[in-house]
Amino acid sequence: MTPSSANDFLLTLFEAAVAASHPSQTLPQYLPADRTGKAVVIGAGKGAAAMAQVFEEQWQGPVRGLVVTRYQHGATCKDIKVIEAAHPVPDEQGTLAAEQTLALIDSAADDEQIFCLLSGGGSSLLSLPALGISLQQKQAINKALLRSGASIDEINCVRKHLSAIKGGRLAARCGNKKVITYAISDVPDDSPDVIASGPTVADPSTRIQASAILKQYNIETPPNIQQWLDTADSETPSQEMLGENLHYQLIATPVDALNAAATLAREHGIEPLVLGDTIEGEASEVAKVFAGIARFTAKHNQPIPKPCVILSGGETTVTVKGNGRGGRNAEFLLSLFNDLKGHPNIYALACDTDGIDGTEDNAGASFSPETYREAKEQGLDSKDYLANNDGYTFFKHLNRLIITTPTRTNVNDFRAILVLP
Repeated sequence: MTPSSANDFLLTLFEAAVAASHPSQTLPQYLPADRTGKAVVIGAGKGAAAMAQVFEEQWQGPVRGLVVTRYQHGATCKDIKVIEAAHPVPDEQGTLAAEQTLALIDSAADDEQIFCLLSGGGSSLLSLPALGISLQQKQAINKALLRSGASIDEINCVRKHLSAIKGGRLAARCGNKKVITYAISDVPDDSPDVIASGPTVADPSTRIQASAILKQYNIETPPNIQQWLDTADSETPSQEMLGENLHYQLIATPVDALNAAATLAREHGIEPLVLGDTIEGEASEVAKVFAGIARFTAKHNQPIPKPCVILSGGETTVTVKGNGRGGRNAEFLLSLFNDLKGHPNIYALACDTDGIDGTEDNAGASFSPETYREAKEQGLDSKDYLANNDGYTFFKHLNRLIITTPTRTNVNDFRAILVLP
């Protein structure tokens, strides 16, 4: 396999993972057999507009509704309104969408079925602060958490307890109305209460945990927010508090994407080693572990024979200390690059399946053994860029950014390390 074909192979695996999780491939099979009734559609997430578009194409009865998605992640819908809002830090459009979503639920008639379409990113996009908390305060806390190195579970725990719509509060608003939720998972273990911060399911986390997380990461907390968390009203609904007419269905998961890539690899004569879809931790540190696995495989032909590809998913974190550009995938890849130092038999790719790595315009990046030499020739020191959390700029100089535009789905990170003989 030539360097060019090796790079193309990794990109093809990523494209297969994304395609396998797109709503057009996953949602139709889960819709009810009878699609002639009246439907009210609500939803949030990076894949919400694409899910709404597919729903309209498949549904035969009257449809009305509203979904909110990230800017530039919209899709053309006839009867379902699409609002675009900010991610990962919420803005006024997200609040407007949340208010209109609650109004839609309140207006649903007895002969209308409510469908909720959720995907990753919905937590920021469907944003309605709890009573007495301003949007600006939620934005500040959200920004601080994103830079702190807190896990997505911890961030969502805080978000839910500062919200009037997350953590089962949307389900509580529905009362005894029947609600069917279709969700694309972007979280480890595919927990419904974590995907988009679980607006339609009971929440097992507590306000005490939310307070502890803010203290653990030294997040400045205004007095009114701490007062809110100290009251029982900030507690999210338990299962006993919600109605019995709630149905939840996962339609795509990270492991589905990894399995699609693994199947394609085998078809190319490359044996896959799937390390799982729940990889978490500091991106730069996780990369060091993966570098060790790749080097061991290259040297000893274990735990699987070469040629092979090591696949993984999940969601790492970045504790931001510099002022550079780049999301967790660029950070992971830069640390991996720094550790492997141009190993002659190892190629790698790390991308976010939603097409956006953090807040940048790239899905991620890739490198080959030749990239190390090219970096040396350009005087690029990977350690310096890593210290500045500047993976985006490093790989941009080397023309190794992967830019896909929004994919309109989201099953989290996709990492592939190719080890050749």
